[in-house]
Amino acid sequence: MRQFFILIFAITLITGLISCDRKKVFEAYHRIDEKGWNKDSVIVFKVHLTDTIKNNNLFVNIRNKGTYAYSNIYLFMTIGSPDGVMRTDTVEFTLADPSGKWRGSGIGGLHDSQIPYKSSVYFPHKGEYTFMIKQGMRDNVLQGIRDVGFRIEKTY
Repeated sequence: MRQFFILIFAITLITGLISCDRKKVFEAYHRIDEKGWNKDSVIVFKVHLTDTIKNNNLFVNIRNKGTYAYSNIYLFMTIGSPDGVMRTDTVEFTLADPSGKWRGSGIGGLHDSQIPYKSSVYFPHKGEYTFMIKQGMRDNVLQGIRDVGFRIEKTY
């Protein structure tokens, strides 16, 4: 009987862990070179999307070191659709409040922020979408950014 309860508990736990992030369509990170993020370096995420009905929210995930010299970051965001159309935005994301306290979560010298980029985005074509991110700061080589990620989630 005890084994039965252990089995039920294990199944419940695994099911709960799997379904915790039901909204997620895509999420990945790109590690930035230890020497810094060169202004000519493009981070590329390729995502095969098949749902042309539901809207999605887009997020940029930034992991910065406590030594990052700025409270914000400018990014050039380009979305390429399967039909060849490319759209580019210049966006500013705030990583620290005016007092200098880092936003998001963090342990030690590493801070993780998930920042809304676009909400209720509709992808009209099935196929491979390309999401490209370049740093738009004035530094030729930007120091203090460790990882850049991209997330797509369903709006429900």
